[in-house]
Amino acid sequence: MGAYRMWVELKMEKDFTFKLLFVVLGVFVTCGFCLDDADSDAVVYIVTLKQAPVSHLYGEEFRVKDHHHHNSKNHGSGNVSRLDKPSHFSHKHAHNASSTSRMHNSLLRKVLRGEKYLKLYSYHYLINGFAVLVTPQQAFKLANRREVANVALDFSVRTATTHTPQFLGLPLGAWAQEGGYETAGEGIVIGFIDTGIDPTHPSFSDNTPERHYPVPQHFSGICEVTRDFPSGSCNRKLVGARHFAASAITRGIFNTSQDYASPFDGDGHGTHTASVAAGNHGISVVVAGHHFGDASGMAPRAHVAVYKALYKSFGGFAADVVAAIDQAAQDGVDIINLSITPNRRPPGVATFFNPIDMALLSAVKAGIFVVQAAGNTGPSPKSVSSFSPWIFTVGASTHDRVYSNSIVLGNNITIPGVGLAPGTDSMYTLVMASHALNDTAASDMYVGECQDASSFNQTLVQGNLLVCSYSVRFVLGLSTIKQALETAKNLSAAGVVFCMDPFVIGFQINPTPMRLPGIIIPSANDSKILLQYYNSSLDQDEVTKKITRFGAVASISGGLKANFSLSAPNVMFYSARGPDPEDSFLDDADILKPNLVAPGNLIWAAWSSGGMDSVEFEGEDFAMMSGTSMAAPHVAGLAALIKQKFPNLSTAAIGSALSTTASLSDKYGGPILAQRSYANPDSNQSPATPFDMGSGFVNATAALDPGLIFDTGYSDYMSFLCGINGSAPMVRNYTGESCGASTMSGTDLNLPSITISKLNQSRTVQRTLINIAANETYVVGWSAPYGASIKVTPARFFIACGQQQVLNVDFNATMNNSSPSFGRIGLFGNQGHVINIPLSVIVKISYNTTNS
Repeated sequence: MGAYRMWVELKMEKDFTFKLLFVVLGVFVTCGFCLDDADSDAVVYIVTLKQAPVSHLYGEEFRVKDHHHHNSKNHGSGNVSRLDKPSHFSHKHAHNASSTSRMHNSLLRKVLRGEKYLKLYSYHYLINGFAVLVTPQQAFKLANRREVANVALDFSVRTATTHTPQFLGLPLGAWAQEGGYETAGEGIVIGFIDTGIDPTHPSFSDNTPERHYPVPQHFSGICEVTRDFPSGSCNRKLVGARHFAASAITRGIFNTSQDYASPFDGDGHGTHTASVAAGNHGISVVVAGHHFGDASGMAPRAHVAVYKALYKSFGGFAADVVAAIDQAAQDGVDIINLSITPNRRPPGVATFFNPIDMALLSAVKAGIFVVQAAGNTGPSPKSVSSFSPWIFTVGASTHDRVYSNSIVLGNNITIPGVGLAPGTDSMYTLVMASHALNDTAASDMYVGECQDASSFNQTLVQGNLLVCSYSVRFVLGLSTIKQALETAKNLSAAGVVFCMDPFVIGFQINPTPMRLPGIIIPSANDSKILLQYYNSSLDQDEVTKKITRFGAVASISGGLKANFSLSAPNVMFYSARGPDPEDSFLDDADILKPNLVAPGNLIWAAWSSGGMDSVEFEGEDFAMMSGTSMAAPHVAGLAALIKQKFPNLSTAAIGSALSTTASLSDKYGGPILAQRSYANPDSNQSPATPFDMGSGFVNATAALDPGLIFDTGYSDYMSFLCGINGSAPMVRNYTGESCGASTMSGTDLNLPSITISKLNQSRTVQRTLINIAANETYVVGWSAPYGASIKVTPARFFIACGQQQVLNVDFNATMNNSSPSFGRIGLFGNQGHVINIPLSVIVKISYNTTNS
């Protein structure tokens, strides 16, 4: 029997609740103790065994041969429940899972004879191992067993669109080429390791009677049924849903009222990312009573499978994430989207050797394309949180749609601001909250934040614009725009103006939905201008100092209409940057990260009815969110379009198609800029380098016709790992394979980029290209990184369809330089294909220095 999970939500004392949970989970948990009598120093470890996992033993045997054919078996409109097994479910596979789990149990009983422990998961498909709650002493015993390859401490992880299809050119480009949005992504299953999903959202409905919409035959996932995720939640669009929380439960931090022991999304993040990649086309976006257009995912016809491993109240843990990845691969997803990153850099020989990245290496071996968010820790160098070359890492950029409004003061000064709000029809009197208190108002330094209507004199506020203070408490979630708007509504105000507290420095305010006319002035200096005008217009009694007249007036222009004049894309300040840190000492890896950037700022997408991640969007069906979390699913959806068109392309080739065709200029033809500062990011920009944007900004249409591709396979990644100094034991531990004589550096991996962390005099690098288009002749051009010279041969070549061409790139250091510098190789085909290869050299050492 498979490891089916169904937690029961119980409102009882904590210790008793956990005892009952383990009884419910008995199908896959081996219990040597219950948590209330556990050793206090017990923690979760991920144990990997030397024996190969199922996917390594059987290769593609469990992935149906006609995986990419679209004559999939029609499951009708019936719903898949936790008791339903699709007819193509592999009994042999289930037997292997069961026998692997029994073997894990036997090992634990042998090693920890009579001792207390708790096995949380058995991993068998991508890695052979288990997650177990034991003491450090018990972990040491396990590590000393000959069957055991590796014992790693569990670690925490965190979560890191109506117009972007148009900005990416999909309607007239990629979608049109493949038959329109009605078929875009058909037959492809995208797996989301995230916070779950709201299955009731129209973005995931399968109500498309005009077209046959079968569940892909190669997918064998199930849909858990719980109180929060009832039978019928899954359909032909949302084809699978599970949740993983055993590691969190053992820590006693699982909050059933917020986190939901089911695939249901109590946060909002998972619903948002799933709809960006594969949400249905033409779903009306209505927020705070205002219509903002119609939404669509990048691959609106693709299928969604959800593996919930992150939660609102605590984030997530690697043991649960690895279980989710293992299950997604076993179920047969085509693409995995990870809009999550580790909370810390993995320790050890290299960042690549951590349970999540190594599980994803096996996923790539099984033919699954993996997309991960770069992280939101920019703009500092080496801040990227997605490390490995087999993972496609995506940074965040702007797109050209902005919402902005402004306030016009009575002295004719116009101040810009933000707010998804209607405007006023005329000038209204401004009344500051601190000047409108009633006689019973408590002496509260935060009363100016307008969180409690009972503190104010309605007579003074009614029909006027209420001026509230926006302090750091809004940033921390202690005060909210939503509550201030409720206060203004209860006082019958004509609208609300938020002035920025001078102590809120460098915090970017996103447009916030408002039913009343309103504006947030995000600049402290602009807020001062408004307050100076306001104070100068007050009339006060000279004796009592009481205000006798509010003289300041203003009108608010509406912020509901989008502006599309922005010079975009720009790399956002928060988007994590390279170079890729190879280890915890911040040595540089010879791998370019991020791979590229995609729209991640101010993205409209679906929101969970229980979503609590953004209080301003609570209760709404859509939310506007920003982060590399939003950028990654754009690429996951576009990868589905590539996989649909080229079903036989390897994962590396899909990544190559996305990278080599990426755009290097903004929509006006200028260079893509990168924001360099958290404070005043728009004033601190310069041209983006490959460490900011990778190969560039994703070009959806060009990626469907890349011309030439670079291919890299599992054996290459193994040679790369074996080439890391001191890595042989780690490679053996994680993969069960020994390092041979064949090793290579990251520079020599056949990637669509070249990164050299230390150029010692000279170096020759080779790249092999494969033509997946018609016969073509290419001319090669290049620009060298500063402090180096390069030569590419051949400088011109003819390549027939299906043939290969090797490029030799000779690098020579012309001066000593320890700062990163960048160049580019361009291949220009006579049939219109253009291939871009970014070059990055960090340290240059020359014994014959010349001055430049």
